[in-house]
Amino acid sequence: MIISIDKGSGFCFGVTSAITKAEEELAKGPLFVLGDIVHNGQEVKRLEKKGLETIDYDDLRTLHNVRVLLRAHGEPPSTYHIAQRNNNEIIDATCPVVKKLQERIRETYQAHRDAQIVIYGKAGHAEVIGLQGQTNNTAVIVETPEDIAKIDFTRDIYLFSQTTMSIEGFQKLIDTIRQRSKKNFEFHDTICRNVANRVANLKAFAAEQDLVLFVGGKKSSNAKVLFEHCREANPHTVFIEGPEEIEGLEVKGYGLREDMKIGICGATSTPLWLMEQCKNKIENGQNSDNRRSHLGR
Repeated sequence: MIISIDKGSGFCFGVTSAITKAEEELAKGPLFVLGDIVHNGQEVKRLEKKGLETIDYDDLRTLHNVRVLLRAHGEPPSTYHIAQRNNNEIIDATCPVVKKLQERIRETYQAHRDAQIVIYGKAGHAEVIGLQGQTNNTAVIVETPEDIAKIDFTRDIYLFSQTTMSIEGFQKLIDTIRQRSKKNFEFHDTICRNVANRVANLKAFAAEQDLVLFVGGKKSSNAKVLFEHCREANPHTVFIEGPEEIEGLEVKGYGLREDMKIGICGATSTPLWLMEQCKNKIENGQNSDNRRSHLGR
């Protein structure tokens, strides 16, 4: 049996930087983080054991004189104002790519107050909340074809994208707006290629396997998207959150043969150590009973 971990899977640069900064700051004393530092429950628990305490916006409004880390997704200006008012120290771990995007949207909004800012992204996503905040929450969020009805095509339009959205979907939106716009239309391709380029590589990896275990957090939108791409390349793809789900897992039509190729991959929010645990779980299970015909049985 060959068990491989996709070399391109795991934390993106922004998440890696945020977690490194959290660990550095935890060594100095108590630290809070606004929202889950990463959309992966196991990694959140690991950092909580080190002392990191996750809070929400209600908590932020009542906490005073503490240190608060802002995760890679970024935050709207209002978050900084609340922290300053309560004399809280901000440890800013916003991804540099997201930070630059926030600046571009803010500058465009301030320079073109009569125009309409459109953001291709998921409404309610942490990054999008931060982006929309740069426009005093006036930007139009478009995720689905139905959302296009929100756009006022009689105004100048400036289009941006959440960093983790689909390049193909963004291009379709560009074409639609270009066809219907009655005024000036400008678009800015702000999709992070570090994330976008993973799709092709991940699909190629999945296609080479007999069975794919996709490891990701249920809260991660990136995990959901990448999992679907994986399953498109290989129908024998299973979504799991960690090694504990391997126990008792039965994949129809697949016994664990000696010549079987199992691929393990994950999202930009999936730590390498978690994928390695999944690999070890399978290897240890096979070593203890090579005659089992299904995972965990």
